[in-house]
Amino acid sequence: MLSGIPILLNAQQPFGREPLAHTYSIVAIDPETGEMGAAVQSHWFSVGTLVIWGEPGVGVVATQSFVNPAYGPEGLQLMSMGFNPEQAIKMLTEKDSGEEYRQVGMLNADGEVAAFTGESCIEAAGHYVGDGYAVQANLMEKATVWPAMAKAFEASKGQPLAERLVAALEAAQAEGGDIRGKQSAALIVVSGERTDKAWEGRPVSLRVDDHPNPVQELKRLLKVHRAYEHMNRGDLAVEEGDMNKAREEYGAAEAMFPDNLEMKYWHAIALANEGELEAALPMFEELFRKGPNWKVLTPRLVKNGLLTVEAKELARIMEMGE
Repeated sequence: MLSGIPILLNAQQPFGREPLAHTYSIVAIDPETGEMGAAVQSHWFSVGTLVIWGEPGVGVVATQSFVNPAYGPEGLQLMSMGFNPEQAIKMLTEKDSGEEYRQVGMLNADGEVAAFTGESCIEAAGHYVGDGYAVQANLMEKATVWPAMAKAFEASKGQPLAERLVAALEAAQAEGGDIRGKQSAALIVVSGERTDKAWEGRPVSLRVDDHPNPVQELKRLLKVHRAYEHMNRGDLAVEEGDMNKAREEYGAAEAMFPDNLEMKYWHAIALANEGELEAALPMFEELFRKGPNWKVLTPRLVKNGLLTVEAKELARIMEMGE
């Protein structure tokens, strides 16, 4: 209990049942959008399940080394109550008998940031706190890893926050990274506004649990995520009856992944609905040849208004791929 506030910290003994998530990570804020994010890579399975935590409008946490997972949710709880990251880390480590083995980075919605590296973290270990971000690493091949992360993050200014976080991970790996190698990575971004709706305020949440090149796979997934953001906006435009916008968004997604049949299909549907059937027909031809179920699906869209063509136009579409 501190000043009448219950601290629910479950202090753990190092070398017990704790996962050895020795790793490198970053927590950061985008001062323009207010979005906050965290990213991590480790030679440990599914590192994202324990190391990075985030809450919209509150903050983000990276807890690592001999991980005390309680630092994540309890750090967020403390920040939600008004304690800044430095105060929260102090409160958590003071209650933890294994604090010398812990490493943590923490950032709140005001852009305040702090980090801690216990004296018994395995070398090379350290952290750097910059303007609106902190990088931390332990069990690295060399002590230049976290400075390289800081440099890459600062050099990527102007890009979306998620891409900047991945750039920091790439720099760490290029500098040697985890001395044991690489296995998993994860990335989260939360909004700067609080919400009581669990499905809102978390624009990016990606994990690579087991992969020979986890950071590159995370980067690939982020690109897919961006493409599907276009798809989602296209779906919303359809719901609102704005077919011009739908066509634009579906086309942007398809341009990013021209071999993705899902994206090509909805682009073709948008073209047909806009009266550009001649442009859509070659797309339907390719789709129906590569995936016959797209042909089965197509007439079903007429019933609920997602495909708004005349019967004769539908017949022409259904002739494709034969």
